[in-house]
Amino acid sequence: MNSEAVVGHDPARDPAGEAAGEILQAPGRRGRRVLFLGLVLGTVAPAAFLMTRILPTTGMGPLLWVIFALFLCTFTWIAISFWTAAAGFVLRLLRRDPLTLRPVPAGAVSAGPVRLAGRRTAIVIPICNEDPARVMQGAEAICHSLLATGQAAAFDLFLLSDSNDPDVIPEEERTVWALQGRLPAPCRTHYRRRPVNSGRKAGNIAEFCQRWGGRYDYMIVLDADSVMEGPTLVQLVRLMDANPDAGLIQTMPLPVRQESLFGRFQQFASALHGPMLATGLSFWQGSAGNYWGHNAIIRVRPFVEHCELPVLSGRPPLGGEILSHDFVEAALLRRGGWDVWLLPDLSGSYEELPGNLVDYARRDRRWSQGNLQHLRLLSTAGLHPVSRLHLLFGALAYLASLFWLLMLGTASAAAVVAYQLQAPGMASAAQHGSIPVYAPLAYLLLAVTVVLLLLPKLFGVALALRREPERFGGPARLVLGGLLETLYSVLIAPLMMAFHSLFVGAVVLGRNVSWTSQSREGRMVSWHESWQRTRPFVLGGLVWGAAVAWGAPGFFWWLSPVFSGLLLSPLLVRVSGSQRAGYWLRERNLLLAPSELAPSAALAVLGRLESCAVAAPERTGSGDAAGAPVAWLQDRRARRAGTRDRVRNRRGLGSESGWEDACNDA
Repeated sequence: MNSEAVVGHDPARDPAGEAAGEILQAPGRRGRRVLFLGLVLGTVAPAAFLMTRILPTTGMGPLLWVIFALFLCTFTWIAISFWTAAAGFVLRLLRRDPLTLRPVPAGAVSAGPVRLAGRRTAIVIPICNEDPARVMQGAEAICHSLLATGQAAAFDLFLLSDSNDPDVIPEEERTVWALQGRLPAPCRTHYRRRPVNSGRKAGNIAEFCQRWGGRYDYMIVLDADSVMEGPTLVQLVRLMDANPDAGLIQTMPLPVRQESLFGRFQQFASALHGPMLATGLSFWQGSAGNYWGHNAIIRVRPFVEHCELPVLSGRPPLGGEILSHDFVEAALLRRGGWDVWLLPDLSGSYEELPGNLVDYARRDRRWSQGNLQHLRLLSTAGLHPVSRLHLLFGALAYLASLFWLLMLGTASAAAVVAYQLQAPGMASAAQHGSIPVYAPLAYLLLAVTVVLLLLPKLFGVALALRREPERFGGPARLVLGGLLETLYSVLIAPLMMAFHSLFVGAVVLGRNVSWTSQSREGRMVSWHESWQRTRPFVLGGLVWGAAVAWGAPGFFWWLSPVFSGLLLSPLLVRVSGSQRAGYWLRERNLLLAPSELAPSAALAVLGRLESCAVAAPERTGSGDAAGAPVAWLQDRRARRAGTRDRVRNRRGLGSESGWEDACNDA
């Protein structure tokens, strides 16, 4: 069943094959990975050599070896990210499919008149204390888009609830009944609420597979905020039909409908750079792809047979149930001989994001603990080497921040000690702003690092300029938006480094995360909460900056961008949720995304449903259920959000320190 290079006909020359779905194949997979690994090592090795020449061989002893080891870890991560982006840039520039390397045909996904091959597919949406109105509106938009394809009869929609909030459950049930009353045949919608939500989302999906999985060939897993176009759903089924060894096909979900300042930056960056990065990933991972937990189609039988999650020995946070289940499920599917594909060019797949830095970091807090658990699975027998890399990279995504922070801290200590002790060959360098004996080499290495970090952003802008700049508002606005996004990402980088380092430190100290529903609504973060979340970073930045300014004044300017980001963190968190700033940018046609300028069919329906709900007259609970969701649901949603914010603020007042508050409540 191992079919990374499937032997089959060329669908571009066979209309029947094209209608049924493309034959997925990745020729030369080993050569691609050797090439990618060689490029990464060819970038890291010279940088490591430069670092050995920069760091003195005498005077600091073990401290310099710590700096060198941390540098290797962080620079290797930067090199991997760069060459992934570079591969995606070249392939998209040449309009080549990252898997087959054949030319990509022009045109969007089309469902066409061809009937599906009699397969049954379940669209499953796990929900837990979400806004019922938004969930049902999204489900309704998906169903209407499916109806337009003429193939809605091949799909069943399952709303799998884990909600336990007594304020949410009645609204959830009411809006489900209303949705079922509105949708015409052949749309079929099923609702189930678990009284005990064991296993969180993974347990929710597992329970569905146990009860109903035998009725379906495939399941398309969506999040509560996901939207997928009908033609995309149909094409996913066709691809599974055409590739019987495919166990999972992951789409590239793009963020949409973001109005806050932070949300607009994330939406623009994902639309501009996301497909390019996903193309690079798809190129070197081949059929050993990854699973991101949603917006993917899964073959039910092998998922049930191979994807039972292990329970790690020991206590949380590194033991117990696995929190980040998706990476592990992809690895287990691949171990079972099933292909896992990432298709970055399959459009019509969307999601929503937290609208401010606090809620975004709160989600990362859960993911960081789950991804660090993956380190314990690296030695699992039978895993594909690329699957092991996915597990490792998932952990490195958070460990890299801690490594970077430790390297900067250690370098600061080395600079201060060298300057104060007047170590031979180091005092002069420290006085002029660096540790190195050979300052020109240090500047060279710094320049190389900056290029590797920023060049992928230039790649994304260049691709959009060459292909369709109008999708981003035109060439001038595209370039200006790319510049603003780069500056914003540089500004918030120290804050995200601090957040991730805090989260990793919390896991190391044994602090377990509380798993609650995500905050998907944009909200303005209060000054009080901003200070509570970032107080350790501000105080730490002040002490760190003062020590370096006193001990090694020249080195202070090297780290001034980091100090600035930490000291400005309360302001950055506060304004990140500003919808007024987001509207200001939108009115000036800045940071525009293609989903705004040309909304897809499902997104347009979702927008109309929300507009109708807001404009609907207020009704009582005994009113017409078929009219829900209506305005009173929106009012209750706002009151719940306000109550939730007040509770969070009270928690912040009662915590002993910003560290404990951020780790336990984020």
